[in-house]
Amino acid sequence: MNTIKNKYWSVLMVTATAGWLAGCASSGVKNPSGVPVTEMRPDERGFVAGTGVESQDLVSVTDKMARGILGIPQIAGAQGVPRVVLDPVKNETRFPINKDIFLTRIRAQLNEKAAGKVLFLARDRMDALQHERDLKLSGQVTSTSDPKIVEFKGADFFLTGSLQGLTTKTSAGTSDYILYAFQLIDARTSDIIWESSAEIKKQGLEDAAYR
Repeated sequence: MNTIKNKYWSVLMVTATAGWLAGCASSGVKNPSGVPVTEMRPDERGFVAGTGVESQDLVSVTDKMARGILGIPQIAGAQGVPRVVLDPVKNETRFPINKDIFLTRIRAQLNEKAAGKVLFLARDRMDALQHERDLKLSGQVTSTSDPKIVEFKGADFFLTGSLQGLTTKTSAGTSDYILYAFQLIDARTSDIIWESSAEIKKQGLEDAAYR
């Protein structure tokens, strides 16, 4: 009698285990269907686009500005290395974009491709720099140079710019014109020693949201 019961329970356990394993195999998580991510070049226009500022505009505009700055006599033929401070860009378009990304890329392009021709001062880090100078002057920390000689350089030029836009909307769609203008200003005289601009106009059936 016990032998029959043992065989009966063995059959039940095997059946239950097989059913449990089958259930686990058929309930696996599946990735949601949809369009896969497409990796693109920053200077390439993608299928997700609007009439406002796009990455390809940023690349083309900042490349042009970096080449222009490097070619002017005050930079190319300077005695010594000119020092530049970035002054915030004015965004007067309808698009709530990160406007200072233009100056960041111009600076990066010049630092990468024209090392030694121009230097940028880290004025946006003045709090940390001031704190470090105070520590050195008080003798709390030392440096490879004389801790008593801590000198912040002054600017020779200010690099700044503005984004201005003109928008037209009708039942046929949206049209946006954006003027990108940048200037290099002499810090001593306030002369605008260099200025360049780029114009981009786009039209579309639908507007896009920018963040």
